[in-house]
Amino acid sequence: MSALIAGIAVVAVLAVVAVLLLGGGDGEDREGQARAEADAFLDAWAAGDVDAAAELTDDPAGAKSLLESVQTNMRPESVAFETSDEVAEQGEEGALSVPFTATFTLAGVGEWSYESSALMLSAEEGAQEWTVRWESALVHPELEDGQTLVLSVEEQERAPILAADGGQLAGPSVVWDISIWPALLSDPDAAYRALDGLDAGIDTEALGDRVAEAGPDDAVPVITLRDADFREHEDTLRAVEGLQFAEGSRPLAHAARPLVGGLDPETGAGASGLQSRYDEQLTGTPAASVVIADRESGDAVDTLYEQEGGEPGTPVQTTLDLEVQRAAEAALADLGRAGSIVAVQPSTGNVLAAADWPEDGFNRSLQGQLAPGSTFKVVTTAALLEGGATPDEVLGCPQYVTVDGQRFENQDEFELGPDTTLHDAFTASCNTAFIDNLDRFENDSLNRTAAAFGIGAVWDVGAVTFDGAVPVAETPNQLAGSLIGQGRVQASPLVMASVAATVADGTFRQPVLVPDAVTERHEAEARLAPETVEALRTLMRDTVTDGSASALQGVPGDPHGKTGTAEFTDEEGELSTNAWMIGYLGDRDLAFAVILEDGGSGGSDAGPLAADFLRAL
Repeated sequence: MSALIAGIAVVAVLAVVAVLLLGGGDGEDREGQARAEADAFLDAWAAGDVDAAAELTDDPAGAKSLLESVQTNMRPESVAFETSDEVAEQGEEGALSVPFTATFTLAGVGEWSYESSALMLSAEEGAQEWTVRWESALVHPELEDGQTLVLSVEEQERAPILAADGGQLAGPSVVWDISIWPALLSDPDAAYRALDGLDAGIDTEALGDRVAEAGPDDAVPVITLRDADFREHEDTLRAVEGLQFAEGSRPLAHAARPLVGGLDPETGAGASGLQSRYDEQLTGTPAASVVIADRESGDAVDTLYEQEGGEPGTPVQTTLDLEVQRAAEAALADLGRAGSIVAVQPSTGNVLAAADWPEDGFNRSLQGQLAPGSTFKVVTTAALLEGGATPDEVLGCPQYVTVDGQRFENQDEFELGPDTTLHDAFTASCNTAFIDNLDRFENDSLNRTAAAFGIGAVWDVGAVTFDGAVPVAETPNQLAGSLIGQGRVQASPLVMASVAATVADGTFRQPVLVPDAVTERHEAEARLAPETVEALRTLMRDTVTDGSASALQGVPGDPHGKTGTAEFTDEEGELSTNAWMIGYLGDRDLAFAVILEDGGSGGSDAGPLAADFLRAL
């Protein structure tokens, strides 16, 4: 009898186990399966995969329609969901409610969260598969059929970027949006010729394909032009039937365009330069709200969240002097060659101009990493003077010097003879004079002397800058190249303008562009001796009156200068040069650096450009 009872008990246990394995008898297992299916739906929604999310509901068409509407109208940067462990029986037989927290990250708002729940339906008792019951309230508990969620953002007007006197470097500007009306385009070739004449890089072949694919009354966007550029070509453009023009406004840079930077055409956010670095300050805080809206009329029904009191952006104040900046830009534009002009105020370090050409190109003036050539002989000569040399000391100037098998020579292979002094070697820019006295320098001599000019430190300017590099030489050849500003020595135009400013003031003052953003100015680890500074001033003045910087003769303001021609190998493997001129005005608180890329010499090319710039002041 007891054996029979025991057998019955075993059968009963096995039956219970079987029921549990089938999923119909374990509440926790059913809840886990429902929660997993809810997670799958929410994960697809969060990933923006509306189709996959909708297919997990009992109304895929309705779910897809509303989820797409919310995605379009809310424009979330990201969506995240977290389901709760508190799964509970709900409503109809076998249904389970899975609570979840939704967190939308929204432009102009940040994170916005709310609580909702997903009703999970099981096909039959003990079934393994679950389906999301679709209803508008799942998206948000206050949402009814025929409604959707909408993010409304009232953007603040973008603040300007200012010059030192309050004039605008960037601010609201008139622009013209050019488009094509295909139905009226009677002569496409004439239109494309007119657009090619803008020299704006328009791919007219691709544009033609877009026009061909567009409807007859669709506006096909072409380009947005600044007002000045549009006015220059207006008559030609307006003569073409089928081109359309719409006047608008957009924050644009009026000066120092590579430095100021631009905006993303899609979002309006800063995309480069100061516009990007100070985007949050310039943009301010928008007023924003999340509302329930009627899907048919678009009218707001209720407000779920409101961020009031949007704060306008605040201007970014720079040290740029509009008079100096415009003079620099005009000089470069007249020449029409890739180059930069930087001007610095020696007494303060304030950056007065940072001009680049092409005007929509690279911010070479502050970020360029270039061999400074013979302009670096200011530092090399300072090292000799600090070591006890005098301007009258004889160095010699042979036609060429060989260091460990490497030949160094002067431009055009000139020589001045064995009686050449340091003074004459500097003013004539004799390479071999310095390299022939290689034994006067230690491997770290230039590195230590460059520190007195602030080169190689980290500068807090208020913008992205390259602050120069003078590595300690590891071989005699490296040291020889460094003496004449070649090899591993690199500088930006800003760095070399600061070198001239250090001579003018007698003390290195770290350049500053955005004073309010500068927390700590770098101070040089060492200072040049007063007699070194005075000697350098005399040498730079004599370079103008009797040496390679003669292009500055007759320029008002007592100009001092040093030329440089730096060799480099271009992308095609050909040897080319960059032309430099640095200096300062003895009668005006202004130091400068000029560089022209890819061809020419400091004296014959950079010198006249520097003279044009200075005369314009």
